[in-house]
Amino acid sequence: MHFTLHLTNECNLKCHYCYVHKQAKKQMTVKTARAAIDFAARNGKSTGISFFGGEPLLRKELIADVVDYAKKIDGRTFSFKITTNGTLLDEDFLKYCTDNRIMIAISVDGTKAAHDKHRIYKNGEGSYEKVKAAAELLLKYQPYACAMMVINPDTVGLYADGVQKLFDIGFAYYICSLNFDKAANWEEKHFDELKRQFDLLSRMYINWTRAEEKFYFSPFEVKMRSHIDGEQYCAQRCRLGQRQLSVDTDGRLYPCVQFVGDARYCIGDIRGGTDETKRRELFEQAERMGEECARCAINRRCNHNCGCLNKQATGSIDGISPVLCIHEQLALFAADKTAETLISEGNSLFLQKQYNDMYPLLSLIEDRSKIAR
Repeated sequence: MHFTLHLTNECNLKCHYCYVHKQAKKQMTVKTARAAIDFAARNGKSTGISFFGGEPLLRKELIADVVDYAKKIDGRTFSFKITTNGTLLDEDFLKYCTDNRIMIAISVDGTKAAHDKHRIYKNGEGSYEKVKAAAELLLKYQPYACAMMVINPDTVGLYADGVQKLFDIGFAYYICSLNFDKAANWEEKHFDELKRQFDLLSRMYINWTRAEEKFYFSPFEVKMRSHIDGEQYCAQRCRLGQRQLSVDTDGRLYPCVQFVGDARYCIGDIRGGTDETKRRELFEQAERMGEECARCAINRRCNHNCGCLNKQATGSIDGISPVLCIHEQLALFAADKTAETLISEGNSLFLQKQYNDMYPLLSLIEDRSKIAR
């Protein structure tokens, strides 16, 4: 089970990506944070904890308290992750995270032009230079850190350039997604550009693989796995509120980060536990397939049942966004075209990466042996 702790809904940037930024300012107390860890410990021997916001690094002292508290719970194992905008990362904190095995994912939108359009300080200045420096420092401590990139209608033309920029900085793991918010105003011209960008990204993916570069690029990797895993992939897709829960600053429980603060989707709290009936009802609602999706040839390979994305895009967990639909078709076509090229060439790295379940472990061992030499 995985728990996301929303330490604060405050942020030091003015951007579109803080899920709770429109609410009144709230912060999680030490008492609530520890109670959340106690609740997590009662729900499994091995538990993942993500620190989230707003900007979670505004609460560095609380993070340290939670980690220390969790480590003292006998018979339970916790892993920790932080998603941050990077502006408050410093070397002391990175050393702390290294010592305590806390993984960090950093939000950076590729190029300076794209990043500074939507991630700005409250005085109007762009945050890219600060975040780029933080990203370079992060990679010295965590070479496998993940870059989280968001693509907007007004930055879609910089998508491929942004991924290349992240590669040049030193990232090997890229999680790239559109801004699916219903206020984002995607138009046909933006999808034409998205198709062109996917063509460019396909070429990049092929060239990097031919050069034996190791990397993970979502959405392509996810779409490739959807073909390889088949029915097993369907079972692994978003299962709203079943594999992870989000804990609001006051201890209330929600099925995912997008729902935090919306009382309609509260499914309990850390002291009284979960409302299993409501939890199950929300899951079943998200799993229901509408008639349009049922007729679609790729319904088993797309994210139409992701309640979090659906709510963000349409306001309803079972509403299907035209933006999501078009994105999934374009991403799937580009990923399959990319895979077909590499398979036809018999590319050994690609075949190992996609078809050998031991590849991640073997790759890690190989990388560490190179560093040791």
